Amino acid sequence: MIPALVLTAGLATRLRPLSFVRAKAALPVGDQAIVQRILRWLAAYGVTDAVLNLHHLPHTITSIVGDGAADGVRVRYSWEMPVLGSAGGPRHALPLLGASTFLIVNGDTLTDVDVGALVDAHRKSGALVTMAVIPNLNPGKYGGALVDGVGAVTGFGRADNSYHFVGVQVAEAAAFASLPDSVPHETVKQLYPALIGERSGSVRAFITSAEFFDIGTPLDYLNTCLHFGSRIPDPGSRLDECVVWDDVEVHSTVRLRRCIITDGVRVPAESTWENKTIRIAHGELLQSERLVGELAIGPIDG
Repeated sequence: MIPALVLTAGLATRLRPLSFVRAKAALPVGDQAIVQRILRWLAAYGVTDAVLNLHHLPHTITSIVGDGAADGVRVRYSWEMPVLGSAGGPRHALPLLGASTFLIVNGDTLTDVDVGALVDAHRKSGALVTMAVIPNLNPGKYGGALVDGVGAVTGFGRADNSYHFVGVQVAEAAAFASLPDSVPHETVKQLYPALIGERSGSVRAFITSAEFFDIGTPLDYLNTCLHFGSRIPDPGSRLDECVVWDDVEVHSTVRLRRCIITDGVRVPAESTWENKTIRIAHGELLQSERLVGELAIGPIDG
């Protein structure tokens, strides 16, 4: 199987304040971090080598993944300064990937795309890029790929008949080789429209019915966690639909509902919160957060 580049360098600004604590790919979903779920899913399809690009809070990823042995793959890291974007990142990682064809997987979404079928479709098509997509059921929220009757991507935008990219694609190194190294560049906004303009069919769609879980905002993250199973260490604390990270202490008199409690938090006795993010207050505070002792408490939905 071809190697994979997992994009884990992003700043995850829409996920704040959670991304003040961990890089998005390091967030736990059930009993595994997002990046672990991605690597184990790839390993199940025979992927043995993966590159992770790093920029924002890289230690929160490397401390979980290490060399990848626990997740069944050999992992190497591509360091970015500044963050290079969805096209600049792959360009910078080409020497580490060492392959003419490779997977690119977003490190902030979860899906069950059939990787083997995606790779087969790409190899048969002669395209430079093949993007896994599903029908875009919410074009008001998500921009989509515009696809013609033979599966070629013709552009990107908001349209009722568009397709939603689920964060998995197969690419040829040649698609990125013309870009200057270490310069930020984006795929959908810059590179792919240029490729389409040069040759029709150079970017294609692999239309699938795969599941897709978005983790763009704290609310998206909470809902995804609840789908996979929440992390509640002490049922006696009466936590209802809560997500609890590592090294957390919750007093038995606490009552929380639909809250996300991040690393190292000590929730004071008699606390009662609903629909909140709870983290240790250090560094930047969002305008929507308020201080309660050493904790920053913010709304999950904004």
